Amino acid sequence: MSTGTTSEAPRRSRLRLPSFSVQIILGLVLGAVLGWVALQMGTVGADENPNWLTETLATIGGSFVTLLRAIVPPLVFLAIVASIANLRKVSNAARLAGQTLLWFAITAGISVAIGMALGLITRPGENTSISADLAEAPSRTGSWVDFLTGLIPSNVLGLDAGLRGDSVSLNFNVLQIVVIALVVGIAALRSGQKADAFLSFNASALAVIQKVLWWIIRLAPIGTLGLIGRAVATYGTELFAPLATFAVAIYIGLAIVLFVLYPVLLRVNGLPALPYYKGAWPAIQLGFVSRSSIGTLPVTERVTERNLGVPREYASFAVPLGATTKMDGCAAIYPAIAAIFVAQFYGIDLSVTDYLLIAFVSVVGSAATAGLTGALVMLTLTLSTLGLPLEGVGLLLAVDPILDMGRTAVNVAGQALVPTIVAKREGILDEDRYRAGNAENLFADEAVSDREPEPANA
Repeated sequence: MSTGTTSEAPRRSRLRLPSFSVQIILGLVLGAVLGWVALQMGTVGADENPNWLTETLATIGGSFVTLLRAIVPPLVFLAIVASIANLRKVSNAARLAGQTLLWFAITAGISVAIGMALGLITRPGENTSISADLAEAPSRTGSWVDFLTGLIPSNVLGLDAGLRGDSVSLNFNVLQIVVIALVVGIAALRSGQKADAFLSFNASALAVIQKVLWWIIRLAPIGTLGLIGRAVATYGTELFAPLATFAVAIYIGLAIVLFVLYPVLLRVNGLPALPYYKGAWPAIQLGFVSRSSIGTLPVTERVTERNLGVPREYASFAVPLGATTKMDGCAAIYPAIAAIFVAQFYGIDLSVTDYLLIAFVSVVGSAATAGLTGALVMLTLTLSTLGLPLEGVGLLLAVDPILDMGRTAVNVAGQALVPTIVAKREGILDEDRYRAGNAENLFADEAVSDREPEPANA
């Protein structure tokens, strides 16, 4: 009896922190305040260099995103290989994969239709005061050839090398890592018992990476402070005036997808919407401030499995796939409205065929943003497909960082939504966990969440 009392005493005396979601909100608020202070301090010297507070906020936010991105390549590879091994426990693995891709297409198709409707209603290309002198071709463009060649791994690590100034920078190509992991996972399954040792090592390595990951994720409130603070200090509000109609149209479209379309899809599939938002909110918040679906991937996968009740063996496959190909914000709403903006700005009339092409590119071509980077690449892919001037991209660069916050939040929300819907339709969703899931559950009792899941049956 005395032993039990002694072991519980320190637990009671520990400082009880707010939930992870509340910590993120506090980081947002404090970061916005510090960013405003930094904005008021102005720049330094004749070269208008950032002041010390702006640089500090940028360092804090950038370091957090760098840590997240560093852990993503091994996490994606190990998780997908493990998920393929686990999929043999599921009797309808091929059907799950097909349903996932189908729902990716369905939500993307509806999202791009919403974007086109808003572009036609608000007419942002006509209601703008931006100067045509700002038009310039982007330094990086997207094409169908880039997408197809991007599927072919250039090396076993999925690394891309490029020159940045006088130094060589290395970046991982997530789509190539997914392809490599899929091939290795399938090969391991086909190898039978000979691959048991490899799969066991893969599972152990995944457990270690996940532990390191959660040490990084606990820094998210501090990272949020730096990211939002730098955004406020750097961009302020003066950039919105010339492109106000365009920016407002984008955010209205994102809000309709996030708060109207997604709840309707959940209700149609017999799920209440509120538990989804309570469960997925930590990932949506982090996506908003980090502006990186890949950087948010670990949290997205965690909330999808733990808070939304999607089986681990399916979530570890569907969420990484979604992080590379499921982008309702960057690849549907944004390019639809932006393409209409460019056409209206240059006085080019779009035909019904052009609008169908916008929808086609959004549904089929969103994976192109994984091999290259960012929504601007998706926009150049759309513009080049329609034959619109690529110089129009330069008109929108001023507000892109602010828009990217909302776009990424919607991307992340969709990446958690589709596996939840598919799991419900296939009868493998833990509905009790879905209805009870909340942000407070994200870190609590990690030992329980690390247990091997029960085999999922259709």
